[in-house]
Amino acid sequence: MLERALSGLTVLDFGQLIAGPVCGMWLADMGATVVKIEPPSGELARKLGPPWQNGESLAALTSNRNKLGLSLDLKRPEALRVVHRMIGATDVLIENFRPGVASRLGIDHASLSAIRPGLISCSLSAYGQSGPCRDLPGVDGIVQAATGIMSGIFAPDGSPSKVPLPLADMTGALFAVVAILSALRRRDVTGEGAHLDVNLYNSMLMLQQLNIAAYLGSGTLSAPSGSAAPYAAVNEALPTCDGWIMVGAYQDARWRALCCLIGRCDLIDDPRFATNAERVASRAALREILDPIFRTRTSADWMAVLQDADILAAPVADYAQVASSEQYAACGIEIEIDHPKAGSFRMPGFALSGAPAERASPPPLIGQDSRAVLARFGFAPSEIETLISDDIVFTGEAV
Repeated sequence: MLERALSGLTVLDFGQLIAGPVCGMWLADMGATVVKIEPPSGELARKLGPPWQNGESLAALTSNRNKLGLSLDLKRPEALRVVHRMIGATDVLIENFRPGVASRLGIDHASLSAIRPGLISCSLSAYGQSGPCRDLPGVDGIVQAATGIMSGIFAPDGSPSKVPLPLADMTGALFAVVAILSALRRRDVTGEGAHLDVNLYNSMLMLQQLNIAAYLGSGTLSAPSGSAAPYAAVNEALPTCDGWIMVGAYQDARWRALCCLIGRCDLIDDPRFATNAERVASRAALREILDPIFRTRTSADWMAVLQDADILAAPVADYAQVASSEQYAACGIEIEIDHPKAGSFRMPGFALSGAPAERASPPPLIGQDSRAVLARFGFAPSEIETLISDDIVFTGEAV
């Protein structure tokens, strides 16, 4: 449905690591022509690992499908002139350098919008282009720490833990796509370009809006609650005899149904559990009752009876169980990509396609499309060869 929605748009992607490249990848998934521009040594994610596949970083492989690859030495003035020529036919530029770096390189919005007034420039950073922390470096784990999400997650030894995925990067990439699409819509109406300041810090705060609003309203810091929703009970993982199952029975009708299902209809009239708020306050006592009961049966057994009673439930699955499930097979999100060096690898594709994803093109090798990209932007063959021989443009794996 959306695979061709952005057809005709051209994006220059200077992103590195996760947030910037993923933003560009999702635009490419929607049909934009995305040119990944990186230095001769490759962008930073190519060295990020493990995991590796045939020496290639899976972090880079899974953030750059459906792009063309151009390699430029931006430290050379001639490379900036190449970018300036390309900007005339570019709709969107993405960069996630630290604030001020784009300006030093000459690819900041103020410089490029003089060439292309309708340009949409998206600057992705840790803390934004202004404010007291603008100059501080920050990656996913640092931003998870700074925005409070780690305060609610603790390892078994009591030390703070982060969400075990690049949550800040992926959230920032998502909001960057939203901002870019909004700016493109505005440009359709006004003809005006825009400089978008998207940062991981604000993105993570927005993601936690319910928890932060709860603190701002109450002035009380919530204690870590594991799988339990701090605002609802029963809404948490319960132990079974062979694993764990997530149960959501906090609405009154489902709470009553759960009580009778487990043979404890008496709990309906227990004043400790009469309302959702009281069940939240008495969660520890409730768990002392529920845990031994749920440990008497398997997760599959509980799933069957809970679903029959229209009680929300799901087994707590690991990735092996997810990938082998009927829902995963039916949802059509998995794609398989054949890479010239890494070989074949599988990953989730674009979630909003509405249909099984088309076969994606593999992430580019460093500079693999340099000649074709420059030709697309109107460079003559002789100009291209001169840029290559002068070590301004690179093709293939440069050293």
